[in-house]
Amino acid sequence: MKNTFLVLALMALFAISGHAQQSADFNVVPLPQSCVQEDNTMPLSNITRICCDDNEDMKRNAGFLAEYLKPYFKGQALPLVVEKKTKKPADAVQLRLNKKLVGDEEYCLIVGKKGILIEGKTPRGVFYGIQTLRKALPVGAEEVAVPFVRISDCPRFSYRGMHLDVGRHFFDVDFVKQYIDMMVLHNMNTFHWHLTEDQGWRMQVDKYPLLTEVGAWRNRTVIGRNTGLYEYNRYGGFYTKEQMREIVKYAADRYITVIPEIDMPGHMEAALAAYPNLGCTGGPYEVEPNWGVFDEILCAGKEETFTFLEGVLDELMEIFPSEYIHIGGDESPRTRWKSCPLCQKRIKEEGLKQNGKRTPEDLLQGYFTRRIEKYIHQHGRKIIGWDELLECNVEPSATIMSWRGPEGGLAASELGHDVIMSPTSSFYFDYYQTKESEWSHPLLIGGYLPLDKTYNTEPAPDTLSPEAKKHIIGVQANLWTEYIGAPELAEYQVLPRMAALAEVQWMQPEAKNFGAFKVRAKRLMKCYDALGWKYCTEAWRTDAH
Repeated sequence: MKNTFLVLALMALFAISGHAQQSADFNVVPLPQSCVQEDNTMPLSNITRICCDDNEDMKRNAGFLAEYLKPYFKGQALPLVVEKKTKKPADAVQLRLNKKLVGDEEYCLIVGKKGILIEGKTPRGVFYGIQTLRKALPVGAEEVAVPFVRISDCPRFSYRGMHLDVGRHFFDVDFVKQYIDMMVLHNMNTFHWHLTEDQGWRMQVDKYPLLTEVGAWRNRTVIGRNTGLYEYNRYGGFYTKEQMREIVKYAADRYITVIPEIDMPGHMEAALAAYPNLGCTGGPYEVEPNWGVFDEILCAGKEETFTFLEGVLDELMEIFPSEYIHIGGDESPRTRWKSCPLCQKRIKEEGLKQNGKRTPEDLLQGYFTRRIEKYIHQHGRKIIGWDELLECNVEPSATIMSWRGPEGGLAASELGHDVIMSPTSSFYFDYYQTKESEWSHPLLIGGYLPLDKTYNTEPAPDTLSPEAKKHIIGVQANLWTEYIGAPELAEYQVLPRMAALAEVQWMQPEAKNFGAFKVRAKRLMKCYDALGWKYCTEAWRTDAH
Protein backbone atom coordinates (compact mmCIF):
# COMPACT_ATOMS: atom_id res chain seq x y z
CA MET A 1 0.00 0.00 0.00
CA LYS A 2 2.87 2.40 0.86
CA ASN A 3 4.52 1.62 -2.49
CA THR A 4 1.27 2.45 -4.26
CA PHE A 5 1.04 5.82 -2.54
CA LEU A 6 4.70 6.50 -3.42
CA VAL A 7 4.11 5.78 -7.10
CA LEU A 8 1.02 8.00 -7.15
CA ALA A 9 2.91 10.79 -5.42
CA LEU A 10 5.75 10.59 -7.94
CA MET A 11 3.27 10.63 -10.84
CA ALA A 12 1.58 13.70 -9.40
CA LEU A 13 4.95 15.39 -8.92
CA PHE A 14 5.91 14.80 -12.54
CA ALA A 15 2.51 16.08 -13.69
CA ILE A 16 2.82 19.25 -11.60
CA SER A 17 6.35 19.91 -12.84
CA GLY A 18 5.17 19.58 -16.45
CA HIS A 19 7.72 16.85 -17.27
CA ALA A 20 5.42 13.83 -17.37
CA GLN A 21 6.36 11.78 -20.41
CA GLN A 22 3.76 11.62 -23.16
CA SER A 23 3.61 9.11 -25.96
CA ALA A 24 3.54 9.85 -29.67
CA ASP A 25 0.62 8.33 -31.56
CA PHE A 26 0.76 7.49 -35.25
CA ASN A 27 -3.03 7.37 -35.58
CA VAL A 28 -2.88 10.65 -37.47
CA VAL A 29 -4.94 12.44 -40.15
CA PRO A 30 -4.91 11.14 -42.80
CA LEU A 31 -4.43 7.64 -41.42
CA PRO A 32 -1.47 5.81 -43.00
CA GLN A 33 -2.24 2.83 -45.21
CA SER A 34 -0.24 0.38 -43.08
CA CYS A 35 0.81 1.20 -39.52
CA VAL A 36 2.09 -1.40 -37.02
CA GLN A 37 3.02 -0.02 -33.59
CA GLU A 38 4.87 -1.99 -30.92
CA ASP A 39 4.96 -1.72 -27.13
CA ASN A 40 8.61 -0.65 -27.07
CA THR A 41 9.39 3.06 -27.18
CA MET A 42 12.37 5.35 -27.50
CA PRO A 43 12.74 8.78 -25.85
CA LEU A 44 12.63 11.52 -28.47
CA SER A 45 15.34 13.25 -26.45
CA ASN A 46 17.74 10.50 -27.56
CA ILE A 47 17.70 12.08 -31.03
CA THR A 48 20.57 14.54 -31.43
CA ARG A 49 20.74 15.18 -35.18
CA ILE A 50 19.03 14.89 -38.54
CA CYS A 51 20.88 13.07 -41.31
CA CYS A 52 20.02 13.21 -45.00
CA ASP A 53 21.35 12.59 -48.48
CA ASP A 54 23.40 15.32 -50.16
CA ASN A 55 20.48 16.64 -52.16
CA GLU A 56 19.03 20.16 -52.07
CA ASP A 57 15.44 18.92 -51.77
CA MET A 58 16.39 16.51 -48.99
CA LYS A 59 18.31 19.20 -47.13
CA ARG A 60 15.27 21.44 -47.36
CA ASN A 61 13.15 18.57 -46.02
CA ALA A 62 15.57 18.24 -43.13
CA GLY A 63 15.21 21.94 -42.44
CA PHE A 64 11.42 21.60 -42.23
CA LEU A 65 11.76 18.65 -39.86
CA ALA A 66 14.20 20.57 -37.66
CA GLU A 67 11.66 23.40 -37.42
CA TYR A 68 8.83 21.00 -36.54
CA LEU A 69 10.94 19.40 -33.80
CA LYS A 70 12.08 22.66 -32.20
CA PRO A 71 9.38 22.73 -29.48
CA TYR A 72 10.56 19.33 -28.22
CA PHE A 73 14.18 20.46 -27.85
CA LYS A 74 13.68 23.66 -25.86
CA GLY A 75 13.36 25.72 -29.02
CA GLN A 76 16.71 24.60 -30.42
CA ALA A 77 16.95 23.18 -33.94
CA LEU A 78 18.64 19.80 -34.26
CA PRO A 79 21.87 19.97 -36.26
CA LEU A 80 21.75 18.73 -39.85
CA VAL A 81 24.38 16.24 -41.00
CA VAL A 82 24.72 15.45 -44.70
CA GLU A 83 26.11 11.95 -45.10
CA LYS A 84 25.48 8.92 -47.26
CA LYS A 85 25.39 6.41 -44.44
CA THR A 86 24.88 7.16 -40.78
CA LYS A 87 27.45 5.41 -38.62
CA LYS A 88 25.44 5.78 -35.40
CA PRO A 89 21.80 5.80 -36.52
CA ALA A 90 20.31 5.33 -33.05
CA ASP A 91 20.67 9.01 -32.19
CA ALA A 92 19.42 10.38 -35.51
CA VAL A 93 16.38 10.94 -37.68
CA GLN A 94 17.54 9.62 -41.04
CA LEU A 95 15.98 10.93 -44.25
CA ARG A 96 16.83 8.67 -47.16
CA LEU A 97 15.90 8.08 -50.80
CA ASN A 98 15.02 4.50 -51.64
CA LYS A 99 14.51 3.72 -55.32
CA LYS A 100 12.92 0.37 -54.45
CA LEU A 101 9.75 2.18 -53.44
CA VAL A 102 7.20 2.52 -56.23
CA GLY A 103 5.19 5.75 -56.08
CA ASP A 104 6.63 9.25 -56.11
CA GLU A 105 4.57 10.09 -53.01
CA GLU A 106 5.11 6.78 -51.22
CA TYR A 107 7.10 6.68 -47.99
CA CYS A 108 8.18 4.33 -45.21
CA LEU A 109 8.64 5.44 -41.61
CA ILE A 110 10.40 3.13 -39.16
CA VAL A 111 11.09 3.77 -35.48
CA GLY A 112 13.18 1.18 -33.65
CA LYS A 113 16.46 0.48 -31.92
CA LYS A 114 18.27 2.09 -34.82
CA GLY A 115 16.52 5.40 -34.36
CA ILE A 116 14.03 6.98 -36.77
CA LEU A 117 14.19 6.34 -40.51
CA ILE A 118 12.02 8.03 -43.16
CA GLU A 119 12.47 6.81 -46.74
CA GLY A 120 10.85 7.75 -50.03
CA LYS A 121 11.45 7.10 -53.68
CA THR A 122 11.54 10.89 -54.06
CA PRO A 123 12.04 13.82 -51.67
CA ARG A 124 8.29 14.41 -52.01
CA GLY A 125 7.57 11.03 -50.44
CA VAL A 126 10.03 11.73 -47.63
CA PHE A 127 8.20 15.02 -46.99
CA TYR A 128 4.91 13.19 -46.35
CA GLY A 129 6.69 10.86 -43.93
CA ILE A 130 7.93 13.94 -42.10
CA GLN A 131 4.35 15.22 -41.84
CA THR A 132 3.24 11.92 -40.30
CA LEU A 133 6.01 12.07 -37.69
CA ARG A 134 5.18 15.71 -37.01
CA LYS A 135 1.48 15.00 -36.41
CA ALA A 136 2.22 11.94 -34.25
CA LEU A 137 4.08 13.98 -31.64
CA PRO A 138 2.00 15.28 -28.71
CA VAL A 139 1.62 19.06 -28.83
CA GLY A 140 3.14 20.87 -25.88
CA ALA A 141 4.94 17.85 -24.39
CA GLU A 142 8.46 18.30 -23.03
CA GLU A 143 9.28 14.61 -22.73
CA VAL A 144 8.08 12.32 -25.52
CA ALA A 145 8.24 8.55 -25.92
CA VAL A 146 8.06 7.48 -29.56
CA PRO A 147 6.64 3.97 -30.04
CA PHE A 148 8.44 1.56 -32.31
CA VAL A 149 6.49 1.53 -35.56
CA ARG A 150 6.61 0.45 -39.18
CA ILE A 151 4.56 2.55 -41.59
CA SER A 152 4.13 2.05 -45.32
CA ASP A 153 1.97 4.68 -46.94
CA CYS A 154 0.92 6.28 -50.22
CA PRO A 155 -2.06 8.38 -51.35
CA ARG A 156 -5.14 7.20 -53.21
CA PHE A 157 -5.44 10.22 -55.53
CA SER A 158 -2.65 12.01 -57.38
CA TYR A 159 -4.53 15.35 -57.33
CA ARG A 160 -5.37 16.52 -53.79
CA GLY A 161 -6.51 20.09 -53.97
CA MET A 162 -7.79 23.14 -52.14
CA HIS A 163 -9.13 26.23 -53.86
CA LEU A 164 -9.08 29.85 -52.73
CA ASP A 165 -11.07 32.64 -54.38
CA VAL A 166 -9.22 35.95 -54.02
CA GLY A 167 -11.42 37.77 -56.56
CA ARG A 168 -14.45 38.56 -54.40
CA HIS A 169 -12.28 39.32 -51.40
CA PHE A 170 -8.53 39.85 -51.53
CA PHE A 171 -6.11 38.02 -49.24
CA ASP A 172 -2.53 39.16 -48.80
CA VAL A 173 0.61 37.15 -49.48
CA ASP A 174 1.10 36.19 -45.84
CA PHE A 175 -2.33 34.60 -45.65
CA VAL A 176 -1.89 32.78 -48.96
CA LYS A 177 1.31 31.28 -47.52
CA GLN A 178 -0.56 30.29 -44.38
CA TYR A 179 -3.26 28.66 -46.52
CA ILE A 180 -0.52 26.62 -48.18
CA ASP A 181 0.82 25.68 -44.73
CA MET A 182 -2.67 24.44 -43.83
CA MET A 183 -2.64 22.29 -46.95
CA VAL A 184 0.79 20.89 -46.00
CA LEU A 185 -0.53 19.70 -42.64
CA HIS A 186 -3.25 17.77 -44.49
CA ASN A 187 -1.01 16.11 -47.14
CA MET A 188 -2.42 18.12 -50.04
CA ASN A 189 -0.47 18.83 -53.20
CA THR A 190 -2.44 21.27 -55.40
CA PHE A 191 -3.41 24.88 -54.69
CA HIS A 192 -6.09 26.18 -57.09
CA TRP A 193 -5.69 29.97 -57.04
CA HIS A 194 -8.79 31.73 -58.42
CA LEU A 195 -7.27 35.04 -59.53
CA THR A 196 -9.99 36.83 -61.52
CA GLU A 197 -13.63 37.66 -60.98
CA ASP A 198 -16.35 40.16 -61.83
CA GLN A 199 -15.55 41.81 -58.49
CA GLY A 200 -11.79 42.11 -58.95
CA TRP A 201 -8.78 41.22 -61.14
CA ARG A 202 -5.82 40.16 -58.96
CA MET A 203 -2.94 39.42 -61.37
CA GLN A 204 -0.43 41.98 -62.63
CA VAL A 205 -0.21 41.87 -66.45
CA ASP A 206 2.42 44.16 -67.94
CA LYS A 207 0.84 44.18 -71.39
CA TYR A 208 -2.51 45.30 -69.95
CA PRO A 209 -1.78 47.62 -67.00
CA LEU A 210 -5.40 48.78 -66.66
CA LEU A 211 -6.33 45.30 -65.41
CA THR A 212 -4.80 46.23 -62.06
CA GLU A 213 -5.08 50.03 -62.24
CA VAL A 214 -8.84 49.77 -62.83
CA GLY A 215 -9.93 46.12 -62.62
CA ALA A 216 -8.37 45.37 -59.22
CA TRP A 217 -10.55 47.91 -57.40
CA ARG A 218 -14.28 48.35 -56.86
CA ASN A 219 -15.75 51.60 -55.61
CA ARG A 220 -18.58 50.01 -53.64
CA THR A 221 -19.52 46.62 -52.21
CA VAL A 222 -23.01 45.33 -51.53
CA ILE A 223 -24.04 44.89 -47.91
CA GLY A 224 -25.46 41.44 -47.18
CA ARG A 225 -27.07 39.24 -49.82
CA ASN A 226 -27.58 41.72 -52.69
CA THR A 227 -29.72 44.04 -50.59
CA GLY A 228 -29.24 47.07 -52.84
CA LEU A 229 -27.38 48.75 -49.98
CA TYR A 230 -23.66 49.43 -50.38
CA GLU A 231 -20.49 50.34 -48.56
CA TYR A 232 -18.94 53.13 -50.64
CA ASN A 233 -15.32 52.33 -49.90
CA ARG A 234 -12.66 51.62 -52.50
CA TYR A 235 -11.78 47.96 -52.06
CA GLY A 236 -9.32 45.65 -53.77
CA GLY A 237 -5.73 44.71 -54.34
CA PHE A 238 -3.58 42.58 -56.62
CA TYR A 239 -0.45 40.46 -56.66
CA THR A 240 2.65 41.67 -58.41
CA LYS A 241 4.57 39.24 -60.59
CA GLU A 242 7.25 39.09 -57.93
CA GLN A 243 4.68 38.18 -55.27
CA MET A 244 3.11 35.48 -57.44
CA ARG A 245 6.55 33.96 -58.12
CA GLU A 246 7.19 34.09 -54.38
CA ILE A 247 3.98 32.13 -53.74
CA VAL A 248 4.81 29.60 -56.47
CA LYS A 249 8.23 28.95 -54.93
CA TYR A 250 6.87 28.83 -51.38
CA ALA A 251 4.38 26.19 -52.49
CA ALA A 252 6.88 24.24 -54.61
CA ASP A 253 9.30 24.02 -51.68
CA ARG A 254 6.46 22.21 -49.88
CA TYR A 255 5.61 19.99 -52.88
CA ILE A 256 2.45 21.89 -53.75
CA THR A 257 1.66 22.88 -57.32
CA VAL A 258 -0.12 26.19 -57.84
CA ILE A 259 -2.74 26.07 -60.61
CA PRO A 260 -3.88 29.59 -61.56
CA GLU A 261 -7.38 30.27 -62.81
CA ILE A 262 -8.27 33.02 -65.27
CA ASP A 263 -12.03 32.58 -65.69
CA MET A 264 -13.33 33.01 -69.25
CA PRO A 265 -15.48 34.01 -71.07
CA GLY A 266 -17.71 34.85 -68.07
CA HIS A 267 -16.88 36.38 -64.69
CA MET A 268 -14.92 39.03 -66.59
CA GLU A 269 -16.57 42.33 -65.62
CA ALA A 270 -13.45 43.58 -63.88
CA ALA A 271 -11.49 43.08 -67.12
CA LEU A 272 -14.30 44.71 -69.13
CA ALA A 273 -14.24 47.74 -66.81
CA ALA A 274 -10.57 48.11 -67.71
CA TYR A 275 -10.93 47.29 -71.42
CA PRO A 276 -14.57 47.83 -72.50
CA ASN A 277 -13.70 47.12 -76.14
CA LEU A 278 -13.56 43.40 -75.20
CA GLY A 279 -17.31 43.23 -74.51
CA CYS A 280 -20.17 42.84 -76.95
CA THR A 281 -21.76 46.21 -76.13
CA GLY A 282 -18.68 48.31 -75.45
CA GLY A 283 -19.93 49.25 -72.01
CA PRO A 284 -19.82 51.20 -69.89
CA TYR A 285 -18.88 48.56 -67.30
CA GLU A 286 -17.84 48.73 -63.66
CA VAL A 287 -16.01 46.36 -61.40
CA GLU A 288 -19.03 44.50 -60.08
CA PRO A 289 -20.20 45.51 -56.58
CA ASN A 290 -22.78 42.70 -56.28
CA TRP A 291 -22.57 38.92 -56.05
CA GLY A 292 -23.97 36.55 -58.63
CA VAL A 293 -23.89 35.71 -62.35
CA PHE A 294 -23.96 38.54 -64.88
CA ASP A 295 -24.69 38.89 -68.59
CA GLU A 296 -21.57 40.90 -69.37
CA ILE A 297 -18.98 38.46 -70.73
CA LEU A 298 -16.14 38.59 -73.27
CA CYS A 299 -17.16 38.95 -76.90
CA ALA A 300 -16.41 35.75 -78.81
CA GLY A 301 -16.78 37.46 -82.17
CA LYS A 302 -13.85 39.88 -81.81
CA GLU A 303 -10.31 38.84 -82.67
CA GLU A 304 -9.01 41.36 -80.14
CA THR A 305 -10.60 39.21 -77.40
CA PHE A 306 -8.33 36.31 -78.28
CA THR A 307 -5.32 38.61 -78.68
CA PHE A 308 -6.01 39.87 -75.17
CA LEU A 309 -6.39 36.39 -73.69
CA GLU A 310 -3.25 35.10 -75.39
CA GLY A 311 -1.32 38.06 -74.00
CA VAL A 312 -2.61 37.40 -70.50
CA LEU A 313 -1.88 33.67 -70.79
CA ASP A 314 1.66 34.35 -72.04
CA GLU A 315 2.48 36.27 -68.87
CA LEU A 316 0.56 33.80 -66.70
CA MET A 317 2.53 30.83 -68.04
CA GLU A 318 5.81 32.67 -67.46
CA ILE A 319 5.00 32.82 -63.75
CA PHE A 320 3.19 29.52 -63.16
CA PRO A 321 5.03 26.36 -64.32
CA SER A 322 2.05 24.08 -63.60
CA GLU A 323 1.07 21.46 -66.16
CA TYR A 324 -2.54 22.66 -65.88
CA ILE A 325 -4.02 26.09 -66.49
CA HIS A 326 -7.59 26.57 -65.24
CA ILE A 327 -9.76 28.56 -67.67
CA GLY A 328 -13.04 28.46 -65.73
CA GLY A 329 -15.84 28.32 -68.29
CA ASP A 330 -18.68 28.30 -65.77
CA GLU A 331 -21.70 30.57 -65.45
CA SER A 332 -21.34 32.30 -68.81
CA PRO A 333 -24.75 33.56 -69.94
CA ARG A 334 -24.95 33.86 -73.73
CA THR A 335 -27.47 36.72 -73.58
CA ARG A 336 -25.13 39.25 -75.19
CA TRP A 337 -23.89 36.75 -77.77
CA LYS A 338 -27.44 36.19 -79.04
CA SER A 339 -27.80 39.85 -79.99
CA CYS A 340 -24.16 40.61 -80.87
CA PRO A 341 -23.62 40.94 -84.66
CA LEU A 342 -19.99 39.87 -84.39
CA CYS A 343 -20.81 36.77 -82.31
CA GLN A 344 -23.57 35.83 -84.75
CA LYS A 345 -21.15 36.33 -87.64
CA ARG A 346 -18.70 33.97 -85.91
CA ILE A 347 -21.45 31.40 -85.44
CA LYS A 348 -22.28 31.55 -89.13
CA GLU A 349 -18.63 31.39 -90.25
CA GLU A 350 -17.97 28.36 -88.04
CA GLY A 351 -21.16 26.59 -89.13
CA LEU A 352 -22.45 26.29 -85.58
CA LYS A 353 -26.02 25.02 -85.64
CA GLN A 354 -28.50 23.85 -83.03
CA ASN A 355 -27.56 20.36 -81.88
CA GLY A 356 -30.25 18.85 -79.67
CA LYS A 357 -30.47 21.04 -76.59
CA ARG A 358 -27.21 22.80 -77.45
CA THR A 359 -27.82 26.19 -79.01
CA PRO A 360 -25.46 27.82 -81.50
CA GLU A 361 -24.34 30.10 -78.66
CA ASP A 362 -23.54 27.05 -76.50
CA LEU A 363 -21.42 25.75 -79.34
CA LEU A 364 -19.79 29.16 -79.70
CA GLN A 365 -18.40 28.71 -76.20
CA GLY A 366 -17.07 25.36 -77.40
CA TYR A 367 -15.31 27.15 -80.26
CA PHE A 368 -13.99 29.72 -77.77
CA THR A 369 -12.70 27.03 -75.42
CA ARG A 370 -11.09 24.88 -78.10
CA ARG A 371 -9.26 27.90 -79.46
CA ILE A 372 -7.88 28.77 -76.03
CA GLU A 373 -7.07 25.10 -75.37
CA LYS A 374 -5.11 24.89 -78.62
CA TYR A 375 -3.07 27.94 -77.64
CA ILE A 376 -2.33 26.50 -74.20
CA HIS A 377 -1.38 23.15 -75.75
CA GLN A 378 1.09 24.93 -78.04
CA HIS A 379 2.88 26.00 -74.87
CA GLY A 380 3.03 22.45 -73.51
CA ARG A 381 0.22 22.89 -71.01
CA LYS A 382 -3.26 21.41 -70.44
CA ILE A 383 -6.56 23.00 -69.49
CA ILE A 384 -8.92 22.40 -66.60
CA GLY A 385 -12.41 23.87 -66.68
CA TRP A 386 -15.66 23.66 -64.73
CA ASP A 387 -18.22 21.05 -65.78
CA GLU A 388 -20.19 23.48 -67.99
CA LEU A 389 -17.52 22.73 -70.60
CA LEU A 390 -19.23 19.37 -71.17
CA GLU A 391 -22.09 21.32 -72.80
CA CYS A 392 -19.69 22.87 -75.30
CA ASN A 393 -18.25 19.88 -77.18
CA VAL A 394 -14.77 20.32 -75.72
CA GLU A 395 -11.99 17.88 -76.60
CA PRO A 396 -11.47 14.81 -74.36
CA SER A 397 -8.05 16.24 -73.46
CA ALA A 398 -9.78 18.86 -71.28
CA THR A 399 -9.85 17.96 -67.60
CA ILE A 400 -13.24 18.54 -66.01
CA MET A 401 -13.74 19.90 -62.51
CA SER A 402 -17.19 18.69 -61.47
CA TRP A 403 -18.89 21.26 -59.23
CA ARG A 404 -22.65 21.24 -59.91
CA GLY A 405 -22.92 17.75 -58.44
CA PRO A 406 -21.09 14.47 -58.99
CA GLU A 407 -23.13 13.58 -62.08
CA GLY A 408 -21.16 15.78 -64.48
CA GLY A 409 -17.88 14.32 -63.35
CA LEU A 410 -19.11 10.76 -63.55
CA ALA A 411 -20.41 11.34 -67.08
CA ALA A 412 -17.17 13.07 -68.11
CA SER A 413 -15.09 10.13 -66.86
CA GLU A 414 -17.11 7.74 -69.01
CA LEU A 415 -16.42 10.03 -71.99
CA GLY A 416 -12.67 9.79 -71.39
CA HIS A 417 -12.06 13.11 -69.64
CA ASP A 418 -9.84 13.21 -66.59
CA VAL A 419 -11.99 14.47 -63.72
CA ILE A 420 -11.50 16.25 -60.42
CA MET A 421 -14.49 15.81 -58.14
CA SER A 422 -15.53 19.00 -56.38
CA PRO A 423 -19.34 18.96 -56.01
CA THR A 424 -21.12 21.63 -54.00
CA SER A 425 -22.89 18.95 -51.99
CA SER A 426 -19.67 17.71 -50.40
CA PHE A 427 -16.78 20.10 -50.99
CA TYR A 428 -17.99 23.72 -50.93
CA PHE A 429 -16.46 25.02 -47.74
CA ASP A 430 -18.16 28.43 -48.00
CA TYR A 431 -21.35 26.62 -46.86
CA TYR A 432 -22.44 26.53 -43.24
CA GLN A 433 -21.16 23.78 -40.95
CA THR A 434 -24.19 24.05 -38.68
CA LYS A 435 -27.90 23.45 -39.28
CA GLU A 436 -30.09 26.16 -40.79
CA SER A 437 -31.89 26.80 -37.48
CA GLU A 438 -28.53 27.87 -36.03
CA TRP A 439 -27.55 30.27 -38.84
CA SER A 440 -27.00 33.69 -37.37
CA HIS A 441 -23.36 34.68 -37.28
CA PRO A 442 -21.44 35.00 -39.42
CA LEU A 443 -23.44 35.81 -42.54
CA LEU A 444 -22.53 33.27 -45.24
CA ILE A 445 -23.79 32.31 -48.68
CA GLY A 446 -26.06 29.58 -47.26
CA GLY A 447 -26.12 25.83 -47.77
CA TYR A 448 -25.38 23.17 -45.16
CA LEU A 449 -22.32 20.96 -45.33
CA PRO A 450 -21.57 19.07 -42.10
CA LEU A 451 -18.30 17.33 -41.45
CA ASP A 452 -19.59 13.80 -41.93
CA LYS A 453 -21.07 14.64 -45.36
CA THR A 454 -17.63 15.63 -46.60
CA TYR A 455 -15.98 12.63 -44.96
CA ASN A 456 -18.39 10.02 -46.30
CA THR A 457 -18.33 11.15 -49.94
CA GLU A 458 -17.06 8.53 -52.39
CA PRO A 459 -15.57 10.30 -55.45
CA ALA A 460 -15.29 7.17 -57.64
CA PRO A 461 -18.32 4.95 -56.92
CA ASP A 462 -18.55 1.35 -58.06
CA THR A 463 -21.28 2.34 -60.53
CA LEU A 464 -18.49 3.58 -62.81
CA SER A 465 -16.81 1.29 -65.29
CA PRO A 466 -13.23 0.29 -64.38
CA GLU A 467 -11.88 2.46 -67.22
CA ALA A 468 -13.90 5.48 -66.09
CA LYS A 469 -12.67 5.07 -62.51
CA LYS A 470 -9.12 5.60 -63.75
CA HIS A 471 -10.17 9.03 -64.99
CA ILE A 472 -11.17 10.23 -61.49
CA ILE A 473 -7.73 11.66 -60.77
CA GLY A 474 -8.48 13.75 -57.74
CA VAL A 475 -10.67 15.57 -55.25
CA GLN A 476 -10.79 19.25 -54.33
CA ALA A 477 -12.68 21.51 -51.93
CA ASN A 478 -13.47 25.13 -52.81
CA LEU A 479 -13.64 28.30 -50.75
CA TRP A 480 -15.59 31.04 -52.52
CA THR A 481 -15.35 34.34 -50.68
CA GLU A 482 -18.42 36.49 -51.37
CA TYR A 483 -19.10 36.58 -47.63
CA ILE A 484 -15.62 35.72 -46.39
CA GLY A 485 -13.56 38.87 -46.09
CA ALA A 486 -11.28 38.05 -43.16
CA PRO A 487 -8.48 35.49 -42.85
CA GLU A 488 -9.85 34.20 -39.54
CA LEU A 489 -13.22 33.44 -41.14
CA ALA A 490 -11.50 31.67 -44.05
CA GLU A 491 -9.67 29.47 -41.53
CA TYR A 492 -12.92 28.82 -39.65
CA GLN A 493 -14.71 27.75 -42.82
CA VAL A 494 -12.12 25.21 -43.97
CA LEU A 495 -11.19 23.75 -40.58
CA PRO A 496 -11.83 21.02 -39.52
CA ARG A 497 -13.48 20.09 -42.84
CA MET A 498 -10.04 20.11 -44.45
CA ALA A 499 -9.19 17.14 -42.20
CA ALA A 500 -12.21 15.21 -43.49
CA LEU A 501 -11.25 16.08 -47.06
CA ALA A 502 -7.71 14.85 -46.44
CA GLU A 503 -8.92 11.35 -45.64
CA VAL A 504 -11.14 11.31 -48.75
CA GLN A 505 -8.13 12.31 -50.85
CA TRP A 506 -5.52 10.05 -49.23
CA MET A 507 -7.16 6.89 -47.90
CA GLN A 508 -8.70 3.90 -49.60
CA PRO A 509 -12.49 3.95 -49.05
CA GLU A 510 -12.62 0.62 -47.17
CA ALA A 511 -10.18 1.98 -44.56
CA LYS A 512 -12.27 5.04 -43.69
CA ASN A 513 -14.34 5.16 -40.50
CA PHE A 514 -15.95 8.38 -39.37
CA GLY A 515 -16.04 7.43 -35.69
CA ALA A 516 -12.32 6.65 -35.65
CA PHE A 517 -11.63 9.78 -37.70
CA LYS A 518 -13.27 11.97 -35.03
CA VAL A 519 -10.81 10.68 -32.42
CA ARG A 520 -7.83 11.32 -34.69
CA ALA A 521 -9.14 14.71 -35.79
CA LYS A 522 -9.62 15.97 -32.25
CA ARG A 523 -5.93 15.29 -31.66
CA LEU A 524 -5.23 17.29 -34.82
CA MET A 525 -7.15 20.21 -33.33
CA LYS A 526 -4.28 20.59 -30.86
CA CYS A 527 -2.02 21.30 -33.81
CA TYR A 528 -4.48 23.94 -34.98
CA ASP A 529 -4.44 25.47 -31.50
CA ALA A 530 -0.64 25.50 -31.38
CA LEU A 531 -0.49 27.20 -34.78
CA GLY A 532 -3.14 29.76 -33.79
CA TRP A 533 -5.63 28.71 -36.49
CA LYS A 534 -9.35 29.30 -36.01
CA TYR A 535 -11.68 26.35 -36.57
CA CYS A 536 -15.34 25.48 -36.16
CA THR A 537 -15.84 23.62 -32.89
CA GLU A 538 -19.57 23.43 -33.66
CA ALA A 539 -18.77 21.06 -36.54
CA TRP A 540 -18.59 18.21 -34.03
CA ARG A 541 -22.19 18.82 -32.89
CA THR A 542 -23.70 18.30 -36.34
CA ASP A 543 -22.31 14.94 -37.37
CA ALA A 544 -25.00 12.70 -35.90
CA HIS A 545 -27.61 13.02 -38.67
